Amino acid sequence: MKLRKTVAMISRISDKTNRFIIKELEKKGIRGIVPSHGGILMVLFSYKQITMKELAQKIHRSKPTVTILVDKLTKFGYVYKQKSDTDSRVTYITLSEKGRAFQKDFEAISQSLNNKVFQGLSEEEIDTVEPILEKILKNLS
Repeated sequence: MKLRKTVAMISRISDKTNRFIIKELEKKGIRGIVPSHGGILMVLFSYKQITMKELAQKIHRSKPTVTILVDKLTKFGYVYKQKSDTDSRVTYITLSEKGRAFQKDFEAISQSLNNKVFQGLSEEEIDTVEPILEKILKNLS
């Protein structure tokens, strides 16, 4: 197989999307949120309460990584952590009022990012590229 630049392009896309998100957050005056919190927040917008273990599984990150990210979200007031009454090894995560209020901005930034990423692409092209990227991701799992 000839040398390809696909991985380098995917890396550059990731860097550029992260910079875009950071700029959009700054424009809205939002502090404490970084792109790596996105997966956690997206899951929490769908679940009233979730365990750290379940959260780690859903966003495909290690539990220690999720703990660090959740601790930062807790520090900035976006989520609450609560130990289980029946099993001290289990910690539940829930959105705070500030976290729930952030959903509107989160969705607006996500829409802006999607508009930017898919600008000039037809629905057919988008429908072609996404399954290809999913296969690449699966190959790396």
